[in-house]
Amino acid sequence: MRTRLFKLLFESDSRTAKAFDIGLVILIFLSVGIVMLDSIESYHPRYGNLFFYAEWCITVLFTIELALRIYSLQKPWLYLKSFYGIIDLLAILPTWLTLIVPGTHTLIVVRLLRTLRLFRVMDMMILEGEKRLLLDAMIRSRHQILLFLFTVLLVVTIFSSVLYLVEPAEAGFTSIPTAIYWGIVTLTTVGYGDITPVTPLGQFISVGIMLTGYSIIALPVGIFSAEVIRALREERYSNEACPGCGKDHHERDARYCKFCGTWLDEDTIDPRKNAKSPET
Repeated sequence: MRTRLFKLLFESDSRTAKAFDIGLVILIFLSVGIVMLDSIESYHPRYGNLFFYAEWCITVLFTIELALRIYSLQKPWLYLKSFYGIIDLLAILPTWLTLIVPGTHTLIVVRLLRTLRLFRVMDMMILEGEKRLLLDAMIRSRHQILLFLFTVLLVVTIFSSVLYLVEPAEAGFTSIPTAIYWGIVTLTTVGYGDITPVTPLGQFISVGIMLTGYSIIALPVGIFSAEVIRALREERYSNEACPGCGKDHHERDARYCKFCGTWLDEDTIDPRKNAKSPET
């Protein structure tokens, strides 16, 4: 029974498991939609009771689902400390908290994070590998992107400080933080127009910031693309979840979980259990 539950709740390689995941995502969107509709002033007096009972029914279903996930794992505490485990817990807490602290039901929108489970269903559209590839590329390029953002912030701060010195307060440059806001809006080519330089020097600096924005805006895209190509060459991981802790991202030829040491093939018996003690 635990093995069957594990395959249904954590795997997506069967039609039943995929249907369960899709149904779960639909239920999540339905729950968040109820909270949004309930916040509309004209709907609450007429449908408030309906929204209330519907939300509690969904919360009970989510609570049962989380209990089954915990039951199906050999090491459930590791799952509860994982990203998805925390999200699953947060998905049911707001409604239960309303019994103690009224008004916390609006936090139910955090359930939208559970739609990240939709990525597990994407393998039926042959997108699981691409999802993992993009995530790996984002993680690998984080240092270069952070350095890029720091450099951009430094440039914006310098240009904006100069604008604060040369522009009058009547133009909107009342402080350096306000000037930095203008610099970011200008560099990203958004240009709200709520703050505008009026002096020739200020306008010249504005042109420099705009041209700088056009010249560097494609840089993080190039960094990310390079990491995607690198990840394509090194793709070697499987999306099979561990029956012990529920975590995935193991090498395709791995036999044991690298996080908790559990035997990964739930259809066969762990050879360590059959191993005989050595003769003395």
